[in-house]
Amino acid sequence: MSNQEWLLPMVETIMSESDSKGYHPEIKDQWAYVPGMMLLSLLRVWEITQDSKYYDYVKKHLELFIESDGSIRTYDLDEYNLDQINEGKVLLPLFKKTGEERYAKSAQLLVDQLKSHPRTTDGGFWHKKIYPFQMWLDGLYMSSPFLAEYANTFNKPELFDEVAHQLLTVEQRTRDPKTGLLYHGWDESKAEEWCNPATGTSFHFWSRAMGWYAMAIVDSLEHFPRNHVKRGTIAGIFLRMVAALEKVQDSESGLWYQVLDQEKREGNYLEASGSCMFVYAIAKGVRLGYLPRYYRKLAVKGFEGLLEHLVTQDAAGVHLHQICKGAGLGNRPYRDGSYTYYINETVVSDQFIGQAPFILAGVEMERLKSVPEGTVGDSGKNQLVF
Repeated sequence: MSNQEWLLPMVETIMSESDSKGYHPEIKDQWAYVPGMMLLSLLRVWEITQDSKYYDYVKKHLELFIESDGSIRTYDLDEYNLDQINEGKVLLPLFKKTGEERYAKSAQLLVDQLKSHPRTTDGGFWHKKIYPFQMWLDGLYMSSPFLAEYANTFNKPELFDEVAHQLLTVEQRTRDPKTGLLYHGWDESKAEEWCNPATGTSFHFWSRAMGWYAMAIVDSLEHFPRNHVKRGTIAGIFLRMVAALEKVQDSESGLWYQVLDQEKREGNYLEASGSCMFVYAIAKGVRLGYLPRYYRKLAVKGFEGLLEHLVTQDAAGVHLHQICKGAGLGNRPYRDGSYTYYINETVVSDQFIGQAPFILAGVEMERLKSVPEGTVGDSGKNQLVF
């Protein structure tokens, strides 16, 4: 089936879960990164359809949190948690459309967090205050695109330098030179049981962690000035990373495994959320010219694999399966980052952590239709945008 036969019906399925007042139970109570990603995906649907019901749904939910003075209900700056930045990505589009200053004030509050956020010795943001001296790939998606869009919106060029520093620092610290893949996290102190005592990196390549980072790069670059001194470097590591992801894409299904480099090892499985994130990032990278058109086939094969293997439809709507509910490092009960740990985290269906990336991927696949097919050797419009 075509993308349109799945994309909008899945959105309608999700919106149909709202209560009698039109609020979704997973969005209305807490300012958090997963509800934020769902609201962002619905904004993207509004952009390609221009159907105001999607925009109205997002605005209705955001107004539950944004006070007249710009304070954010349930948000605590002193928690110093990068996850809490992610929902801020919805603030700036609403500010641009409405002109309401409260949205800008709320965005400034999140920027204030990042300006005072605790850092590693070389300036990398800790993932959370409760995880001292640790950088996780997840955190780059939560904070970097928001900060880049804020810099672009309010003409704050020094914030582009900050975004570039974060993206490049975590890649330098977590990249495996042999595979080109990125480890889930890095502990500068090398004190955690989940890390390599010699390097500080975790031991495995978790699909969704790399998905977060891939989306962080492509969403941040979208806002960067063409003449920024680090823009080409960021685009270059994105291209290098996608080449590594191509090598671990399952040749039969077009999807990616929960633990990327372990293929058909016992217990490993084709995971939805990471696969959706890779499709999204690669499709958007091709569309915006950060990747050669050759990589279009990876996105197409991945999205077709999602529709064939992990999406179903019944009387209740459209469903997405084989989603890792969540994974992390350390904390209590302790998450040791072992292969056994990653494959034994709960696998679910129809959860925002997979549905939102699926919608984002679907939107990008629609937008990709406007880009002519081609190969690396094509001339003209196929030139990479660095």
